[in-house]
Amino acid sequence: MIDIRNVYTVGQLNSYIRNMFGQDYLLQRLFVKGEVSNCRYHSSGHIYFTLKDEKGTISCVMFAGSRSGLSFRMSEGQQVIVGGTVDVYERDGKYQLYAKQILLEGSGQLYERFERLKRELEGSGMFAQEHKRPIPRFIKTLGVVTADTGAAVRDIIQIAGRRNPCVQVILYPATVQGAEAAPSIVQGIRALEALKVDVMIVGRGGGSIEDLWAFNERAVAQAVFDCTVPVISAVGHETDTTIVDFVADLRAPTPSAAAELAVADLREILGKLAVYRDALNKRMERRLEGCRGRIGNLGLRLKTVSPLYRLRARRMDLLSAEEKLQERMRRLLEKRRHDMALYGERLKGLSPLDRLCGGYSYLEDQEGQNIRSVDQVRPGQHVRIRVRDGRIEAVVSGAERMP
Repeated sequence: MIDIRNVYTVGQLNSYIRNMFGQDYLLQRLFVKGEVSNCRYHSSGHIYFTLKDEKGTISCVMFAGSRSGLSFRMSEGQQVIVGGTVDVYERDGKYQLYAKQILLEGSGQLYERFERLKRELEGSGMFAQEHKRPIPRFIKTLGVVTADTGAAVRDIIQIAGRRNPCVQVILYPATVQGAEAAPSIVQGIRALEALKVDVMIVGRGGGSIEDLWAFNERAVAQAVFDCTVPVISAVGHETDTTIVDFVADLRAPTPSAAAELAVADLREILGKLAVYRDALNKRMERRLEGCRGRIGNLGLRLKTVSPLYRLRARRMDLLSAEEKLQERMRRLLEKRRHDMALYGERLKGLSPLDRLCGGYSYLEDQEGQNIRSVDQVRPGQHVRIRVRDGRIEAVVSGAERMP
């Protein structure tokens, strides 16, 4: 019986094997020596070849992006040392060597010296992170130890000038290749250190391992380690690695990148300052608006508690009360006038004078007493008779009671 759980697809098997290769640290970075065979330069820029010796062969490929790690043109029969990674190509189910660096066998001895010195210096602590100095954010002087001709120094000067024209670039024209290169580089490092530059770039353009060997010398590494000025290494291309790269405070993949790391971009700084200024202005405006609002509220509160405000308020209250009192007095007087008019009309209807005007008369004695009965007079008594237009003096001749 076949256990269905143990049945896998071809793709699953290849993927599993590839993961096993990926977990093997040895296969991630190794160097293999052999003879070049079946070398083919593809139109895409990739290089396909076979590496062989008397006991076996292995398929190899160097992609176009890694071509900077190749300083010569490969051909059949060359003895080379290939550095790279062994991995599985899942589609075909075969493993191959993905080359990152290829050296002629004559360079193998230099590489062994490189690895031996690297292990020695690493063991002495020269690569330790605690010895790395930070690169200043803003500098005034930039020291450069490199050849006075070539693309490296031109790129550094051009990029530094574009990023910040105020930075002074001081070049020490060192010899960077040959027997005199290492002493010249050491002298350049010490000379720029004596000038107290803010940052130093030590490097050169790309080349073979032989061309770059001065930067693998112990004396140069020691000078970089002892330098009190922060040092940025910029040797060769991104794939090139030297001892100085491990000792320096910062490694740049290229001289151009080193200039960008050393010199702050003034335009970027000014742009950030403009953003910060606008943000600060907005925050200050909001703070001022808040302060104005609080001051306005405090002003209103101060008005309500100030004696002058209270006096004004009381004065306004008195004026309002006065107006109300005047209005009430006016209405009361109008009512009283109206009542007086009514009373006048009523009194007018009861007035004796009005009766007299209607043809009536008023009889009184000499003392002004109204005579209303015949019993109040006697013959010969003087009386007065008031009529509408005057008074009549009369003498009573007789009186008769009405039946």
